[in-house]
Amino acid sequence: MRKLFIPLVCNLMLISQSAGATTIKEENFVTQLAQASKSSQIVINDEQASRLSGKRFTAALAWHGASPWINAVNRGASDTFERYGVKVLVTTDAQYDPAKQVADIENIQALNPDIVLSLVIDGVSAKAGFQKIVDAGSKLVLLSNPISGFVHGKDFAGIVTDDMQGMGNRAAEVTNEYLQGSGKIGMVFHDANYFITNTRDKAFVDGLALFPGIEIVSRQGFVKEHDTSAIASAMMLRNPELELIYVSWDTAAEGVVQALRSDGFNKVKVISHDLGVNNLLDMAQQGNMLASISDRPYEIGSTMARIALLAKLGESMPLFTLVPYDQVNKSNITEVWQHAYHTHVPRIIKIALGE
Repeated sequence: MRKLFIPLVCNLMLISQSAGATTIKEENFVTQLAQASKSSQIVINDEQASRLSGKRFTAALAWHGASPWINAVNRGASDTFERYGVKVLVTTDAQYDPAKQVADIENIQALNPDIVLSLVIDGVSAKAGFQKIVDAGSKLVLLSNPISGFVHGKDFAGIVTDDMQGMGNRAAEVTNEYLQGSGKIGMVFHDANYFITNTRDKAFVDGLALFPGIEIVSRQGFVKEHDTSAIASAMMLRNPELELIYVSWDTAAEGVVQALRSDGFNKVKVISHDLGVNNLLDMAQQGNMLASISDRPYEIGSTMARIALLAKLGESMPLFTLVPYDQVNKSNITEVWQHAYHTHVPRIIKIALGE
């Protein structure tokens, strides 16, 4: 299950250069993301590993919530820290509450860690606390959401995130491959100001522009995940000719799959993003779920840790680092799950796959 999508406090943003420093300001940073580094480029070499071995650094992990996805991020970071002798002092769960995250940050200040990793819920309320941590000498690495006004290389070491545009484009390509260049589809998109989902949804639409034979006949937005079932039922009632429906992310797609199954549209396929047990089970049983495009949360956490460690050694780190994605369908569920989570596939899915 994917992380909660947090709105950027500063809306869509622009990366500006001033006196050699990179600051995040309002506007759009999609262009900057296109110039991002890849996680495979963030490597700790033998000489750097030797330097780290005697440092005895400490770390704090300040997460926005708890889920299988964030658990995998946490494992990736913790495993990497353990490899280089870093002691994790605390891992916090803000329960998607900005006020609780502010309190968590205040508690972390007292521990004075050398490194802090975080996905920030509300950059405005959290900014002062993180500024105190950074001013005390901690290296801060962010997951997806920047903090408005923070200067790269001074206030934070870098931002690790999904390849959002790549994921949306790949979803469009899979749609074309399934429809063989021609067909009518529906789109259930996230109708709220959330950078990650907005970017992936737009990349899907832009990607489909390369395939003029595929027409988006119906587009319907949602804010709450539990609304998608009713949306899908209404969409199919008005447009029974639809062959496929795109949905912004996995848990939102569960309602669409349920509606299609209940309404007897067994041949209408669904494509989405991220990994969830219910939709993978449907995929394994050759139901409505056609494919999903998944990021790699374990690698996100590991990359954040490597960036922090290299920054502590005085190395300059990229502003953005992108983690790769995988396309999952019935034939590679086990492989992609292990890429994403670095754990065994749930038993119920293995049974459905006949493994």
